[in-house]
Amino acid sequence: MASLLDNLARPSAVVLQLSVVLGVIFVLLKVAQFYRERKKLIKALEAFPGPPKHWLYGHNHLLNAEKMLDQLVSWAEEYPYAFPRWFGPVLPSLVIHHPEYAKSLLGQTDRKPNVPYKFLVPWIGQGLLILDGTKWFQHRKLLTPAFHYDVLKSYVALMSDSVKVMLDKWGKNTETKSVELFQDVSLMTLDSIMKCAFSYNANCQTQSNSDYYIRAVYDLSYLVSNRIQTFSYKDIFYDLTHKGREFQDACKLAHTHTDKVIKERKMLLSNEKELDKIQKKRHLDFLDILLCTKDANGVGLSDEDLRAEVDTFMFAGHDTTASGISWLFYCLSLHPEHQQRCREEIQGILGDRDTVEWEDLGKMTYTTMCIKESLRLFPPVPSVSRKLSKPVTFPDGRSLPAGDDIPGQAGHPHCPDALQQPLQNQGERTSHLSWIYDPLRFSPENSAQRHSHAFLPFSAGSRNCIGQQFAMNEIKVALALTLLRFQLYPDPSKPPTLIPQIILRSRNGIHLHLKKIH
Repeated sequence: MASLLDNLARPSAVVLQLSVVLGVIFVLLKVAQFYRERKKLIKALEAFPGPPKHWLYGHNHLLNAEKMLDQLVSWAEEYPYAFPRWFGPVLPSLVIHHPEYAKSLLGQTDRKPNVPYKFLVPWIGQGLLILDGTKWFQHRKLLTPAFHYDVLKSYVALMSDSVKVMLDKWGKNTETKSVELFQDVSLMTLDSIMKCAFSYNANCQTQSNSDYYIRAVYDLSYLVSNRIQTFSYKDIFYDLTHKGREFQDACKLAHTHTDKVIKERKMLLSNEKELDKIQKKRHLDFLDILLCTKDANGVGLSDEDLRAEVDTFMFAGHDTTASGISWLFYCLSLHPEHQQRCREEIQGILGDRDTVEWEDLGKMTYTTMCIKESLRLFPPVPSVSRKLSKPVTFPDGRSLPAGDDIPGQAGHPHCPDALQQPLQNQGERTSHLSWIYDPLRFSPENSAQRHSHAFLPFSAGSRNCIGQQFAMNEIKVALALTLLRFQLYPDPSKPPTLIPQIILRSRNGIHLHLKKIH
């Protein structure tokens, strides 16, 4: 009996030993591959001088959240074109800040989202922001009709309605203290994207406790940014931490909101009369397209793909625009002469009307220049990141191998060759809030000579922002109606403190005094 057991045990032991040996060999091969790739990358980065790094922290210990933009601008002035930025000991990137470099990078049609973007997957899924390859192309092609000229034209009235709700709230504020804009503007842009893209009237600006989604988005943005800074990259470890559990809870809260929107529209479409009515519309809205469109085999989007696109556009469609509008109001509060010129232009266009129409938007010439200058100084998305799927050689001959993470600062004022006169006092080191605000930078004559990739608030190339025209329209509508009702003044006691997360925010909000125009 004992010999029989021994005979059975020997093959098992051999299999176990072989498995261990193969496992060790596999790990060693992976380590060797990682070492070779790392050595190749480090050699390539030697061509790009940059700030000294710590062996463990990289550059993270030098980049305080509140001073990050100022520090990056300082490094950009010291290290032309591009410089290395290390997230901890093993994850490097190259921060580019020159239009020719941006053109080389963004011209790659098959570039992929990199590590920081993948941290968004549990939140927004594999939607248009995260996808790459054939599936990204299919989704982009599918969703492009949702931003057709005629579709956007019908949204202007809905945007006006949402803005008026916000302005009515401000009009009832009888207190003399300043108003914190970002929260109210975020609710307004959420209300607007819900009405426009999802045909969903949430009344989120007026109902109590309706800001839970806004709070969830804020928490998620902070947690993702914090994870990047602390290089907590492995999900299996991050999920066990306190912040990991906070992230999962915030995801559930955000998904509750989007799931409700999807569920109610699916119930509506289950009614054949409603389905027939929607399918006969000349142009379907965003959610209609997601739910109704089929591929060549008659197969629609999976539930997972559907939810990912709704989560992506619910977030990207309101939070980025809220940032752009809030910082624009702040800029104009600091520069009353530009604020008044915009107001006069808008009064001349609208006359006695208190609602913006589609035809009005193209006439707002000076207002558009002010919007662009605000987006230059305060880009809603402070950086875009991509992973090279093939080697790239820059115009000056320096190159990088495939696989490198390349965050490029889009539309940032630290590109001296492209956008001149950045500082109030050229001889002094000033904060980001002190950069010169000059709308004439975007006059037709000044813009004509500018590099095509010097100003990129919506990125560029095939992966540019699909909703950029939607966003610009909403910013114009919000500014026009606001300037007709209020004069904007800064609150010197509460200056904003910039924090570049996924979206450019202020740690303490954006506080302005609003004076009614009678």
